[in-house]
Amino acid sequence: RPPPRRAPRPAAAPAAAPAAGGKDVEDAPAAKKAMAEAGLSRDQVTGSGKDGRVMKHDVSAALAAAKSAPAAAAPAAAPRAPVAAEDAAREERVKMTRLRQTIAKRLKDAQNTAAMLTTYNEVDMTEVMALRSQYKDLFEKKHGVRLGFMSFFTKACVHALKEVPEVNAEIDGTDVVYKNFVHMGIAAGTPQGLVVPVLRDVDQKSFAEIEKEINEKGKRARDGKLSMAEMQGGTFTISNGGVYGSLMSSPILNPPQSGILGMHKIQDRPMAINGKVEIRPMMYLALSYDHRIVDGKGAVTFLVRVKEALEDPRRLLMDL
Repeated sequence: RPPPRRAPRPAAAPAAAPAAGGKDVEDAPAAKKAMAEAGLSRDQVTGSGKDGRVMKHDVSAALAAAKSAPAAAAPAAAPRAPVAAEDAAREERVKMTRLRQTIAKRLKDAQNTAAMLTTYNEVDMTEVMALRSQYKDLFEKKHGVRLGFMSFFTKACVHALKEVPEVNAEIDGTDVVYKNFVHMGIAAGTPQGLVVPVLRDVDQKSFAEIEKEINEKGKRARDGKLSMAEMQGGTFTISNGGVYGSLMSSPILNPPQSGILGMHKIQDRPMAINGKVEIRPMMYLALSYDHRIVDGKGAVTFLVRVKEALEDPRRLLMDL
């Protein structure tokens, strides 16, 4: 005759673990309390007591290990959509360079971190172009370097940053760090990718010193000879998409900076001047800024000051 059926055994409590011999082990009450307070599950703690029993010091060890463990890796990018076989045969896959990977990461970090906003204005380049045309030969003869537009824009930005210092500042936690100097990043495209050599203390330099340094660092950037130190420490950046024909764009911040000025193509356009239509060489300007630290009023004021300095370069001489 078959033996009578036994009633099913109740499920083990969550804090109990099966021992090697197959029977359940009750964890120490202090350990169960510590796991509950820390939000740890039983399988996250390795017991050191008899038959694998979890003791209170085991919970402390698990918490310490969790704190010292490296942060979880970022979620992987979404897999690529399927490609038709006839298209795949005509594709070419090339590994991104380390420089391109770094550029991509930094630009995406800027979008994810800063509250980016862009404001626009336009500048009449008549006076700057006339001044450059008048003195370029004499300038090159004396200083051994051509007079370009970048020194005018650099000087105009330095002038505007004095009035709106938050554009030259950065956020560090809950602090705003104001810089009593200007290290200007000048974005340059190279065969290897976009690089931003930094001109240190441009607020203390002359037009000739700025032009010489821009030329020297631009050449070394194209040759791939810039050091990492020469691309770090910038407090503000100028990007000139106009050399490629860009009419307007929204530049992305170069973290941890709070502002970047975008220059664009100079284009003749009909403008209303004193009630008459005249053809003037115009350029759109774009200032992208971190709205967490720079208010709209400050951003617009900065861009207006740059516009005023370029439309009347004598303001730079008289610090107006």
